[in-house]
Amino acid sequence: MDAIEPHWISLLWFAVFATVCTLSFLVIAGMFPLHSRPDSLKSNAGLVLVAGNAVLLAALLIGTAIFGYSELRWSTLIVVAGLVVLFSPALFEIWPSSFRDGSKGLVTLIAIQLLALATLAKNLS
Repeated sequence: MDAIEPHWISLLWFAVFATVCTLSFLVIAGMFPLHSRPDSLKSNAGLVLVAGNAVLLAALLIGTAIFGYSELRWSTLIVVAGLVVLFSPALFEIWPSSFRDGSKGLVTLIAIQLLALATLAKNLS
């Protein structure tokens, strides 16, 4: 494994972070444009949930890119990111639609993104 990627633990972490980014993107993309949000999220609280998720996703994307660039070989970074983008929609389809399109799912997604950001910060330091 060292001949392919010497930092395989970092490779696993990058795959996890990239998967969270991709799944978060798919959920949040379904909330835009804002006027087409599901009825349960058309309140101000729903807007805060969508905006909070978008901000956390931006931070997580930047952190994941920095982590991948600093810890992995360039070729490994491209291959793993491509595989994550290719197979993450299948994970998205497994989720129940009430979880993908409701406030419960957005709150859970915030918790998952915060956990990923905390883990990422620990791994970057």
